[in-house]
Amino acid sequence: MAEHFICTTCGTQYPATDQPPASCPICEDERQYVNPDGQEWTTLERLRENHRNVFNEAWAGLTTIRTEPSFAIGQRAHLIQTPAGNILWDCVTLLDDETVERIQALGGLAAIAISHPHFHTTIAEWSHTFDAPVHIHRDNQQYVMRPNDSAIEYWQGETFEPLLGITLIRCGGHYHGSTALHWANAGDGQGALFTGDTIREVADHRWVTFMYSYPNSIPLDASSVRRIADAVAPYRFERLHSAFGRPLTTDANGAIQRSAERYIARVEGVR
Repeated sequence: MAEHFICTTCGTQYPATDQPPASCPICEDERQYVNPDGQEWTTLERLRENHRNVFNEAWAGLTTIRTEPSFAIGQRAHLIQTPAGNILWDCVTLLDDETVERIQALGGLAAIAISHPHFHTTIAEWSHTFDAPVHIHRDNQQYVMRPNDSAIEYWQGETFEPLLGITLIRCGGHYHGSTALHWANAGDGQGALFTGDTIREVADHRWVTFMYSYPNSIPLDASSVRRIADAVAPYRFERLHSAFGRPLTTDANGAIQRSAERYIARVEGVR
């Protein structure tokens, strides 16, 4: 019987086949890694047996979703509620009845947007369940592992507005199509930026960082970091939410600009 197999290392779901795929191209890329114990696969049905999604209201209009026990890379998704409809930013692999009920109670989904391939996960399942298109930058198309699915809508260029008040910004860096999401009206107009891990918080919240590969500690080049900082500079936002760490709550854009200058100086050998 054909099944949609899921890579346990990155959480990406593949087209239905009788046997698991021979490999996971996303994990074989140098930005990710193949499980040192060998490639392993699961399915949504098996995942539902011993995992659940946890919902937390971060603040008014923003809910985080993460899977327990942690699965794959352990990211969290963000459900953003706006007058124009709800948008899911990035995605976790697990989708079950409880998750569907919780999201429907919050108003369902009008759209889904994905920052980069490490969060492609089960996007086709989410799209069909909520009748919501998945917006992915065309530069990341080659990493969509269910490429013939009607759920995916590719956008091009530097920005795209899937809903009023929501702007997707192509930052590049981690991937050519790596994207951030700007929510203009977040926090009574203070604004918020959602970055996946194109930009990530560090221990000192006056700063952020940028990497080509986090698990393999491969830095970005100076021009890529400059591009990321320049892409988000025109937008107003006090808060920054990545897929992993504790959010920055003040002067997030300033932290990005300062951090870019520091990062560039270090990789260029300037102290």
